[in-house]
Amino acid sequence: MFSGRLAAPGSRRAAAVLAGLAIGTLATFAMPMAAAQAAPDTPLTAADKNLLSAVRLAGLWEMPAGNMAAEKGGRVRVRQVGAEISKQHSQLDRLVVDAANKLNYRLPDEPNSDQQKWLAEMEEAKAGADFDQIFVDRLRAAHGKVFPVIAGVRTGTRNDVVRKLAQDANGFVLTHLTLLESTGLVKYSELPLPPEPPQANQAAGSGILSGAEARAQIGGVDPAVIWVVLLAALIAGGATTFRLFRSGR
Repeated sequence: MFSGRLAAPGSRRAAAVLAGLAIGTLATFAMPMAAAQAAPDTPLTAADKNLLSAVRLAGLWEMPAGNMAAEKGGRVRVRQVGAEISKQHSQLDRLVVDAANKLNYRLPDEPNSDQQKWLAEMEEAKAGADFDQIFVDRLRAAHGKVFPVIAGVRTGTRNDVVRKLAQDANGFVLTHLTLLESTGLVKYSELPLPPEPPQANQAAGSGILSGAEARAQIGGVDPAVIWVVLLAALIAGGATTFRLFRSGR
C-alpha cells in the first residue's frame, strides 16, 4: 500500500503525464485539420469561375424577367414574386460583382443566347395567364439547374471568397425556388428527375470507409499513422506512470 505522504506526489506526476498525453492526442488530430485550411488567395478553379459567371448571368436575365412579371403577370402572386425576385437578384448581383473584383475575375455583361431567347419569349407572350406560365416555367427550370452547381462549389471550393458567395447564392436560389412554387404554376411532373446515385460499393454500404475516404476526411493523413502514434504515446505514458508510482513506494 502507498502511504498518504507518498501517494500525493505520485498522483500529481501521473496526472501530469496523462494531461500531456491528452494534449498530444488532440494535437495529432488538429494538425491535419489546420493543414487543410486554404489560403485566402487560392487560385480559382474552373468550377469557381463557372459559379461566378452563372450567378452573374442569372441576375442579368432574371432582373428584367422579374420586372416584366411585376407588370404583365395575370395573377397577383406572380406579380409579387416577379418583383421580389428582381429585387433579390439586384442584391445578389452586387455580391457577385464585389467577389469578382476581389478575385480579379471578369464577369459577363449580358445574358447568354438561351437567356435572351427566354426574355424575348416573355416579351412576346400575352399579358396574363400565358405570360404567367412561361415566366414560372423558365425561371423554375433555371433555378433547378443552378442549385446543384452552387451546392457543389460550396462543398468543395478551396477559395474563401467563392465559398462565401456560394453560401449567399444558395440562400437566394432556395428562396426563389420557394417563391416560384408558391404561385401554384410549377409543373412538377415535367421537371427533370434527380440524377441516379452512383453504385455504392460494399464498403460504403456497410458504413466502412476505404483508406482513401478516411484519409480525405482527416486531411490526407493515413489513419494507420495516427493509430501508431497514439499507441506509441499510450505505451510510453503507461510506462512512465508505472515508474512514477514505483518510485513513490
